[in-house]
Amino acid sequence: MRQGPVAGRFVAGGGRFRSGPDMTGTRLRTPLCGLLGCDLPIVLAGMAGISRAELVCAVTCAGGFGFLGMAREQAMTIRSEVEAVRAVTGRPFGVSFVPAATRPDLLEEEVAACIDLGVVAVMLFWNLDERLVARLKDAGIRVVCQIGSRQEAEAAQREGADALVVQGVEAGGHVRGSLPLAKLLREVVASSDVPVLAAGGIVDGRDLAAALAMGAQGVVVGTAFVASPESFAHPDYKRILLAAQAEDTVITDVFHIGWPIAAKMRVLRNSTTARDRREAFRIPPVEIGTEEGRPIYRFGADAPRRSTTGDVEAMALYAGRGVGRVTALVPAAERVAAIAAQAEAMLSAPEGNAQSAPK
Repeated sequence: MRQGPVAGRFVAGGGRFRSGPDMTGTRLRTPLCGLLGCDLPIVLAGMAGISRAELVCAVTCAGGFGFLGMAREQAMTIRSEVEAVRAVTGRPFGVSFVPAATRPDLLEEEVAACIDLGVVAVMLFWNLDERLVARLKDAGIRVVCQIGSRQEAEAAQREGADALVVQGVEAGGHVRGSLPLAKLLREVVASSDVPVLAAGGIVDGRDLAAALAMGAQGVVVGTAFVASPESFAHPDYKRILLAAQAEDTVITDVFHIGWPIAAKMRVLRNSTTARDRREAFRIPPVEIGTEEGRPIYRFGADAPRRSTTGDVEAMALYAGRGVGRVTALVPAAERVAAIAAQAEAMLSAPEGNAQSAPK
């Protein structure tokens, strides 16, 4: 079943959630909303293993746009997660995967599944493939490319990207570039002909308002949504995240198993980041847990999920530098509403009263 444009508003009952507030007449309505079919320019990051159907439903039904984090997942998992969202809402949502971290045969299964399911949008990250972008677009799928430099932004546009996610170095998870969000966002907005979203340390309405003021058409939020009841993150991961500050995050490349060597990521400091870096690349790896029967190794790239067992504290606990402002477990729909309300208030305030842009 292919997702089409969403008409009308959905109400509770019959397996559907109530949609978010009607923001079509506000300053928050940007062309990006028309491109993706959402009410608010608030996008859930496609966090692998964390952004599953429950969280995507919560964000999407609140008016935002959710991406299922399906990196390195089997086609059957993608299908079941997509169908789980569609059983709840007819609103558009997308799927995110990472070609560079995926076996070619598995990537082919992922792409074929997305095309067969007719998802509205696919988010791609890391190395981009012009043929893959063209294949998805030929199937009528919007392609959103996450980039870490102006050069990557230009390349993604040449390859046909429908929208760009500009990722600042403040972001949690794998980090492609090295520039602060504010600097990179200004560079990319000035040279882009497609909608641009801001990512990296985005947690509240102040960040959304600042991003819009700099020319972005929306934001991508990750860390703040990890701290929600609906996220598929392990409870211990959420607990550790809620107690963390920006200074507790670190850029490292030690969580390399399952990702290209030398790929950097921002995580919370833990017993693994404190180890001698040389140990990270030794063979054989040491098993510290399991994920539905699959071994989880120290220095593995997988974030701990609800279904993960073992030494959760030692695993990759991804978090952006906005983590210090995420202090409570908040339902995702409430967080979407709070971000929108705060941003709307700031953008409606008299000139000069708005907060400064993200640093």
